[in-house]
Amino acid sequence: MLLRLLRRLKPAPAVSEKCFLVVGLGNIGAEYASTRHNIGFMILDAWAQASNVVFETCRYGDVAVVHDKGREFHLLKPSTYMNLSGNAVRYWQQKLDLPLERILVICDDVNLPFGTMRLRKGGRTGGHNGLENIEEMLGTQDYPRLRLGIGNDYAQGQLIGYVLGGFAEEQLKEIQEMAKKVVAGVRTWAFVGIEQAMNQLNTRPKPAEEKA
Repeated sequence: MLLRLLRRLKPAPAVSEKCFLVVGLGNIGAEYASTRHNIGFMILDAWAQASNVVFETCRYGDVAVVHDKGREFHLLKPSTYMNLSGNAVRYWQQKLDLPLERILVICDDVNLPFGTMRLRKGGRTGGHNGLENIEEMLGTQDYPRLRLGIGNDYAQGQLIGYVLGGFAEEQLKEIQEMAKKVVAGVRTWAFVGIEQAMNQLNTRPKPAEEKA
């Protein structure tokens, strides 16, 4: 009887300090696939495919786990739709028992030119609905986020149509290359630290005339 009681009182094993949560923001549904607002989903899809892992439908989202040299990356695509992304992030943060510094959110940003990447330790939402809800649910701005530029080639009042519109074919090819850079930067974040990852990722794409 006493042994049974002790087993019940035994605390659950702590999550490894080498565990990380990487959240790609987007909207579920075929109609949103390959849209600008879903670039976070697209990056995680490319990472999972390159790592030969598949997403499983779990609470608040689809999750894939990538094991990499002793690190464990939980890739999360929230199923809550963009405006309620914070529900998924908070749930998985609590489930994995992670400090905020081991959570990274990847999202689109119309304030950055296409192809530009900006990794920050925290900061303002920039009007991004997904980030705003995450801040509300976590109660803080202090969590790492990686913004991926999608440009702002839209007329006044056409923001929603623009972010829910599709990428050009050439841009989709560039996103595949961008995904490789993002994964390399995320690995640096996990293995070395966010400062080095910021140095690696925070660069602007070369002007078109310099690419030739």
